[in-house]
Amino acid sequence: MAAVDGILFDMDGTLVDSEKVWSVGLDQLAAHLGGRLSDTARHAMVGTSMGQSMRILHDDLGVDADEAESVRYLEERVSVMFADGLIWRPGAPELLAAVRSAGIPTALVTATRRHLVEVALITLGPHNFDAVVAGDDLDETKPHPAPYRTAAELLRADPARCVAVEDSPNGIASALAAGCVVVGVPCEVGLGHLSGVHLVDSLADLSVGSLRDLVAARAA
Repeated sequence: MAAVDGILFDMDGTLVDSEKVWSVGLDQLAAHLGGRLSDTARHAMVGTSMGQSMRILHDDLGVDADEAESVRYLEERVSVMFADGLIWRPGAPELLAAVRSAGIPTALVTATRRHLVEVALITLGPHNFDAVVAGDDLDETKPHPAPYRTAAELLRADPARCVAVEDSPNGIASALAAGCVVVGVPCEVGLGHLSGVHLVDSLADLSVGSLRDLVAARAA
């Protein structure tokens, strides 16, 4: 059986149910700007960088607002909600514990900016990750392959022997472009239209053995 070099986890919507937290913050920001965010725009934001999300929001509302001020307003509110504790996605803590017990290196790969990731790690546990790649660590973010390539490099791993676990089309595109085996677990956005990804209903459907099987199938 092929060795697994690493498991690379997305954060929002994959390990923790924080997309709902972001939705609350975005709704508050939209109201602050005098409008209401549409469902279409909210779905388009999933898995995007902060800058992209703000452009989508401003365009959706039809406002010419200062991007930096909108980011500050949003992140202040999200930080407080993150600090109150995040809800794990079904099966996430058990899978993470099993991967760690098996001695497989892990990385957190997220479009969320690092200062908020540090707050989220109060829930996730910094000891659970050998590397963290945050949204403001690199010039390029998802769907560019750089985040997952960088995570593999930090683990001294071959991307082809890493499994990336994602919930968004942008994240999946990033991981595929980096050469990873990709597992998709839908949260806020459907993934059934995507190719090249192994879809599961829940992280509870995954095990260390099934992740190893996916890497072995790629090697074969």
